[in-house]
Amino acid sequence: MTPKHEKQEFVTVLVRDPRIQKEDSWHSYIDYEIFIHTNSICFTRKTSCVRRRFREFVWLRQRLQSNAVLIQLPELPSKNPFFNMNNPHHVDHRRQGLQEFLEKILQDALLLSDSRLHLFLQTQLSPEDMEACVSGQTKYSVADAIHSFASLNRRFPIEDEERKKGKNDADSDSESSSSGLRPSDDSISCGCKASPASEES
Repeated sequence: MTPKHEKQEFVTVLVRDPRIQKEDSWHSYIDYEIFIHTNSICFTRKTSCVRRRFREFVWLRQRLQSNAVLIQLPELPSKNPFFNMNNPHHVDHRRQGLQEFLEKILQDALLLSDSRLHLFLQTQLSPEDMEACVSGQTKYSVADAIHSFASLNRRFPIEDEERKKGKNDADSDSESSSSGLRPSDDSISCGCKASPASEES
């Protein structure tokens, strides 16, 4: 039997909630929440959110480009020498550019196969830790890293429903307790919203 309507795959990505973070007593930066909701089989978790700063997007683009040299990657918003993190227009313009970048990246099947992209979107690992994980230099796998990050944060209602449905499968959601992962400080306080409906304009 084939269903009348096959479920169409979708990936919703939102870049939102810019926040100023103190790096030290002299330096600050802005990070953004990246919210993912999907039914795609490419993703380990169907709902997730992390916080990333601009230079991490720059790192991601460089790594994706080096692994897919024949693909013309979308550009990131240009680095404005006059960027002012206290100027809402500057911050929102960059946020929109980052969202457009991710939306285009997530439409490419080849780029979707890159583990760095999934670690970037679904964990709070640093670029150095992502590289180590992808190259097999860590005790944990990419899937372990994503599951461990999700278990540190509160579950989304959608994930809970899916978990209840699959509860009878003994191995369906086994997570390694000795993965060797350490949460970063900001992974605990992600403060993610469960609904993508309220995006700032």
